[in-house]
Amino acid sequence: MVDSREFVYQQFSGFYRDPINAVPSPHLAHQREFGYLVFREKFMVRHRRFEQIANFRVVLSNIVPSDVYHSCAYYANPDFDMDKKGWIGSDVVFDIDADHIPTSCNKVHDEFRCITCGFEGRGITPEACPGCGANKFETIIWACEWCIASAREEVFKLLDMLENDLGFAQDEVRVFFSGHRGYHVHLESEVIRTLDAMARKEIVDYVTGGGLSIFEQDKKEQKKKRRSKKFNLHDFGWNRRLKMGMQSFLETASPTDLREIGLRTKVLDSKDVIIKRAINEGKWESIQGVSVQTWRKLARHICEEQAAKIDTVVTTDIHRLIRMNGTLHGKTGFKKAEFKPKELQTFDPFTEAVAFKKGEVKVLVFDAPEFRMSGETLGPYKNQTVELPTAAAVLLICKKRAEVTL
Repeated sequence: MVDSREFVYQQFSGFYRDPINAVPSPHLAHQREFGYLVFREKFMVRHRRFEQIANFRVVLSNIVPSDVYHSCAYYANPDFDMDKKGWIGSDVVFDIDADHIPTSCNKVHDEFRCITCGFEGRGITPEACPGCGANKFETIIWACEWCIASAREEVFKLLDMLENDLGFAQDEVRVFFSGHRGYHVHLESEVIRTLDAMARKEIVDYVTGGGLSIFEQDKKEQKKKRRSKKFNLHDFGWNRRLKMGMQSFLETASPTDLREIGLRTKVLDSKDVIIKRAINEGKWESIQGVSVQTWRKLARHICEEQAAKIDTVVTTDIHRLIRMNGTLHGKTGFKKAEFKPKELQTFDPFTEAVAFKKGEVKVLVFDAPEFRMSGETLGPYKNQTVELPTAAAVLLICKKRAEVTL
């Protein structure tokens, strides 16, 4: 057998040594901290500074890292220890990943195993092992088209809120495929650069629908064991989103849809009146049989549907390292790739983020679902020796689903 890891290393090396793949410079690169994970030795190098991006490109071609990062933050001294860097500001970054989105497909292709007791399962890896309570797992995950589509829907929600609610122009928003199972959205506007972690938490709360007043009021009433008789939504921000979402839901909902969110199906009998008098005219208390609690249940469902599912820790961390645009992802061999926000629907990661476009290699595939690569559908494979395009072979090896054969 050929050393599969060495094969992937050589592919990464060829990528970084080819001038056509020169990584683009991030904004104000000389004020950023750079870091990378060394491929062979598997240790992290951080706190590096480069006055010229050309110098960093030389490092990439010589070191050949498996993963490359730069700080979201701008520093006076990026190469100093953290407490001496001199924080100037930071981009606001959102990470949308299929890992954080419950999908039916992850029950098919994602697996986890507790390192402590050996408990195995499928789907999203739990925070604690159901068997022993430990929190360390071995995982085998996959990026299928359903995963990417689910993450894409969350980006649509996020971009809509950033533009229509928070007022960011499209040229202030940068969108990237992460190289694995999701997307990154960067805000590089000077207006928000100096926001502290608490201010960023306010942005997080907004895009995730956290702490909406109508739900906080409900909690207070529950503690006092009394119910309000008033409900109202205005026409701005989340209130507007809830109203629009309610109307859309009621226009298309089935009796089953209502039962699933804890509402009685007779609401549908008067849905036209509800939409006209309550939602459109604001006469929330004028519909007989529709209580404040009914409105809140409906609003909570709409909030869950319209909130953007993001990794909240990434956005609030003002010192975060983020994967560098144009570099390879060590778990897939795909590139982190930028595209315009308006291209979100048409951007195809399985074609446009493919880094290795030439050659074929023979591999023994242990287990792989059907997948698509550069317009070609491959698999499924189970204990098969097959000749695959280089990009597909790299993906399967990185995912520990295949190894190179002679």
